[in-house]
Amino acid sequence: MNWIPLISDAQLLELNKKSTQKPQVIFKHSTRCSISSVVLNRLKRFDLPQEIDFYFLEVPAQRIISNKVAELYSVYHESPQILLIRNGECIYDESHAAIEMEEIIEQVSK
Repeated sequence: MNWIPLISDAQLLELNKKSTQKPQVIFKHSTRCSISSVVLNRLKRFDLPQEIDFYFLEVPAQRIISNKVAELYSVYHESPQILLIRNGECIYDESHAAIEMEEIIEQVSK
């Protein structure tokens, strides 16, 4: 599984730009949350679709970036949380046990 670590403001701005060309997904993960670990393990069972870039944001280590994601995309912060970004906007977000790779892929096809 080739997740791209999301660790900087510049990277977040680049991700936002790239979302006009191809869907971008951010997975906000907390190492302090057992549900987040379960969701991450469930997502890891899938091969990542090539038509989507997947970013991994470790919330405790990157709290400032996590807050910027919430502000930029006008979403309430949760972890675990998945955000699907297209054309500079969050078009889908889900949290906790409701996060499913099949749903992410379905949302991309809409």
